Order: sequence, then structure tokens, then C-alpha cells
Amino acid sequence: MELKELQELMLNFISTGNVKELKELLEANYAIDIANALTDFEDDSLLLLFELLDANEIALIMEEAEDDFQRRIVEFIDLKKMVQVFTHMSSDDITDILGIIKVNQRKELLKLMKERDSKDIQMLLGFQQDTAGGIMTTQYIALRRNLCIKDALIKIKNIGPKTEVIESIFVIGINNELVGIADLRDVLISSDDCLLQDIMNENILYVYPDTDQEEVSLIVSKYDLKVLPVVNRKHAILGIITVDDVIDVIVEEHTEDLLMLSGVSKDEKIGSKLSVSIQRRLPWLFINLVTAFLASFTVGLFEDVIVQVVALAAAMPIVAGMGGNAGTQTLSIMIRSIALGEVDIKNDWKYIINEIFLGLINGFATGIITGFIIYLKYDNLFLGIIILVAMIGNLVIASFFGFLIPLLLKRFHLDPAVSSSIFLTTATDVGGFFIFLGMAKMFLPYLV
Repeated sequence: MELKELQELMLNFISTGNVKELKELLEANYAIDIANALTDFEDDSLLLLFELLDANEIALIMEEAEDDFQRRIVEFIDLKKMVQVFTHMSSDDITDILGIIKVNQRKELLKLMKERDSKDIQMLLGFQQDTAGGIMTTQYIALRRNLCIKDALIKIKNIGPKTEVIESIFVIGINNELVGIADLRDVLISSDDCLLQDIMNENILYVYPDTDQEEVSLIVSKYDLKVLPVVNRKHAILGIITVDDVIDVIVEEHTEDLLMLSGVSKDEKIGSKLSVSIQRRLPWLFINLVTAFLASFTVGLFEDVIVQVVALAAAMPIVAGMGGNAGTQTLSIMIRSIALGEVDIKNDWKYIINEIFLGLINGFATGIITGFIIYLKYDNLFLGIIILVAMIGNLVIASFFGFLIPLLLKRFHLDPAVSSSIFLTTATDVGGFFIFLGMAKMFLPYLV
């Protein structure tokens, strides 16, 4: 169903108070589509809608809604009813919502929640949002290792409806330490007298709560995991990270790298407040302005040469453009490799030799074509040779810095995607112009 049609139907059912048709419409569509449709609704319509819906129906919408819309929902709904809504949501989703609403609202909601649930949420709120602790949920099944299958099944039936993951049973020891994991299928096919410790897998992958979410996503992706436990230093299980949360992390990290590569904040989007956009973008534009002046200063050193050989001005953008494109190719591969944990500066610096040779070959191949065309156009062999050498030199520079810049940023514990392209463009522009114009100055008598 189209978004506009969905919005019109919902508004019609809300205005007429047709609860039955409204709920049937909600059941017939995905929660994410409903949430997107509601973002454009006026406050009055939203208030009427949430009065007509049950707590579990509101929970489905809130889980899929964007942060701004979640804040709006909390504003409209009575806090006691919001606590009821939370009973239908996982602890990690609740934590995310509590982390973005007003402090006084958060405190009131935590007071109204059951003591056990409140403690879990308070624990999750203590972790950074971009860590394993920040994305984990406390809704899982953990059973003692000496429990027989018959008793284990009874507990699974009782606990299962309240958990996010039921197919993975975490096995704990006497001191609540994580000792293994059992698959529900193995539990179901085992004899009643068999113990959990007899069918569990002791080779467990786990992370600590302060592990970065990007590292979590790499582990889950590498080992094709559906769930990953989070443990403390005593190896006691604190929570689990599910594959759907990891998918969100992968999308978030990819978006962040894509935006920050161009000097744009991950928090910004189309429709952001003007003041926010200015605050996020302007500092990087100032940095870019400084680097642009460096390139301009380099060109200014050879003004007398350019005045005498106007053809140089027409050829300069070719050298700079090819260097930038080649550098971006290397940069993109490097950022991806670093994100996947495939490369680091200590062990893989030797690959820079490969990139240098690649720059030589690509520079020669593109330089030959460029030099030949320039020769035909201006009937000057020396100009063609100069641009050939400049192309080779600039593509070597591009490959070198495209490889080195993200590694250096990573070495200093900075995000490799943070405006690497700005620094790379400076290196290729300054280097390319200096080589091209420097050689032109050396062979000026043959160009005039």
C-alpha cells in the first residue's frame, strides 16, 4: 500500500473512531510502514490514535519509529500507559528510548517500572550506545548445567514468551558463569534424563560490554552467528546481542563512514535544523578551505610559467582529477578493509609497495593516452611527455596517501573515514600541480 493511501485511511478511521477497521489496517501492514506514515500526522491526530490503540500495538510502532518520532510518542502518552507499552518491548529498545527523552521523563518512567526491569534498564543505560553493552538485551534464557532436559523444557516454556531469543539456551555454572550454549533442537530431541551439560557446546564466542559495536558486527558476520552473549570480567552473562541488532549496527556504521568520508556528521539528515547542519558541516569546510589555499599557493608559485604557456591551465585539471579519482579508489578499499579488520599499520604496511606499483602502472597507462591527445592538440611533444610523467607521479602519490591516511587515523584511534578524502585531495592536488608545473618550468624553452 502506498504511503499516502495508508495515511488517508488511517486519518479516516481515526476521525470516525472506527477502531475495528483501524486495527485491521495496522495488522495488514508492517509496523515500519505504519511508523513512517504517522510521522507526518498532526499532534491532535496522534493523540486520538494512541487513545484508540492498546499498549502492545503502540509498542510495535515505537520499536520501528525514528528517534524524533519516539520522543513525540512519549510526549503524548500517559507515563503509566507508557510503562505498559514497555512491557511489550525488549530491554535494549526501551533503553534506546529512555536515552533520548527528557531526563525528568526518564526518571519518572524508571520509578513506575517494576524493580527488576528498572535495574536491567539502569544497567543498560550505564553503557555507551555504540558498545556491546549499549545494544544488548537482557531477555534471554540461561539455565544451570546440571539441569535435566525434562526440567529444562518446563523452564523454557515458562521463560520463552518473555525472551527475545528462544532457539539458543545459555548454560551457566554454579557461580552464574557462562559455560556453554545449547541449541533448542538438541534439547527437543534429547532424552528426558540427559543433562544440559551433556549436549551443550563449550566453544563459545562472547564479547565484553565495552566492546565496540563495530567489532561485534565483525564477529557475528565472520562466524555467521544468530546471537552473541555479553559477559563481564568474571564471565557471568549480562545479556545477548541478536542478529537484527547487528544488522542495524552494520547499516549505522556504513552510513556513518559514508557521511564522515565527506566531512558530514552521522547525526545529520535531510530536514535537520539549519543550526545543526551549519555546526556539523562548516568546520570541515573551513579545513577544506585551508587545504584549497595550499593547492592554490602551489599553482601561484608557477604563475609566470602558466602565463607563457596557456595550454598548462587546460591540462592541470586532468592531472588533479585523475589523481583524486585514483586516490579515492585506494581510500575506499582501505576504509572497507580496516572496517572488516583485514588490515592494520603494524602488520600490513608492506602492501603500500603494491599500491605504489599500481599507481605507476595506472599512471603510465592513462598518461600515455593523455600525453598523446595533448600532443595532437597542441603539437608539442614535450608537453605530452610532461603530462605523462606528471600523471605517473600523481597516481603514485594518490595510491601512497590513499593507503596511508586511513591507517594513520586508525593508529591515532580516530575513525579512518573522518574526512580522509579532504586530506587525500590536498595531497593529490598539491603533488600533481607541483610535479606538472615544476617540470613545465624546467622545460619552458621547449614549450614556448
